[in-house]
Amino acid sequence: MGYIESNLMAGEKIVARARLHWIVFFWPVVLALIGIATPVVLIIAAIWGAIAFMNLQTSEFAVTNKRVLLKVGWIRRHSLELLLTKVEGIQVHQGILGSSLDYGTIIVSGTGGAKEPFHRIAAPLNFRKRVQEQIEVGTYKPPERPITNLRFCFTCGASVGVDDGFCSACGHQLKTA
Repeated sequence: MGYIESNLMAGEKIVARARLHWIVFFWPVVLALIGIATPVVLIIAAIWGAIAFMNLQTSEFAVTNKRVLLKVGWIRRHSLELLLTKVEGIQVHQGILGSSLDYGTIIVSGTGGAKEPFHRIAAPLNFRKRVQEQIEVGTYKPPERPITNLRFCFTCGASVGVDDGFCSACGHQLKTA
């Protein structure tokens, strides 16, 4: 059981998840290829790759029907749990490579003014869309049903009951339908 599952509130359900992008392995692989003949460089690349793998495995990002939950790290943990009603906005930053490979930085802004960046998230635009959909679901209120047992006086415009014979505002006799 991961961090998100163990921190769900009563009645809370996971709607969407995101992960770190495989790009976290780019520089360890480049370093390994450069230092293929040097054991010290290979060891450094292996350590860097192991750290990237741990970050990939221990990072969790989710949208629930109540909150946005983001957690990075294992020993040095950085997390954010924000109620959907407190989310002011989610920014997505993508460079040219990020747009091409579909990864980027998500910055979640809360009502307290805090802005928390989370880097190298896979499919960040999709994650932002899912958060916005959940915010919309939580704030949507169906339109009020029109009152059908009223009509209007043609003389003064006051609302009167369907069965009334006279307008209570101006006393005008109402036509029956």
